[in-house]
Amino acid sequence: MKIVELTKAFVSVFIVTFIVSSIVSFIYSLLVHSEGIFDWETAIRLSIIFGIIFPWLHIREKSKKL
Repeated sequence: MKIVELTKAFVSVFIVTFIVSSIVSFIYSLLVHSEGIFDWETAIRLSIIFGIIFPWLHIREKSKKL
C-alpha cells in the first residue's frame, strides 16, 4: 500500500512541476531572449528531483508523528 501512495505522490508532483517549470522557462526565454523556447531538459530534471524529494519528505514527516 505504501508503494501505491508513493507512486501517486510522485506522479502528481512530477506533473505539476513539469508544467510549471516548462511554462516558466518559456516565459523567461521569451522575455529575456525574445525567443519562446521551452527548456525541456530542465523541466524534466526538476520534475524528477521534486517528484522524489517531496513525497519522501512527506512520508518522513508522517513517520515522525507516529
